[in-house]
Amino acid sequence: MRLLTKEEATASLADYVDQAKNSPIVITRDNEPIAVLMLTEGVDLETVLLSINPKFREIIQRSRLRDRLEGRLSREAVRQMFG
Repeated sequence: MRLLTKEEATASLADYVDQAKNSPIVITRDNEPIAVLMLTEGVDLETVLLSINPKFREIIQRSRLRDRLEGRLSREAVRQMFG
């Protein structure tokens, strides 16, 4: 992963895309990440859009928390519930 401040990020986007072939590039402002450039070759557009959707990420976080607090159903329990 390469870190650049917003002020340091002066190359062309095409240059950064070439550099991102090795690892993601994170752009920061005041030492906080504000953007990430990473290759998504082999990943469909729906997956990319879901991964950056705040509502979807919130659903996933709630689900993970519930899983930790309450546990999860076994496959057999799900089969019995849904026939």
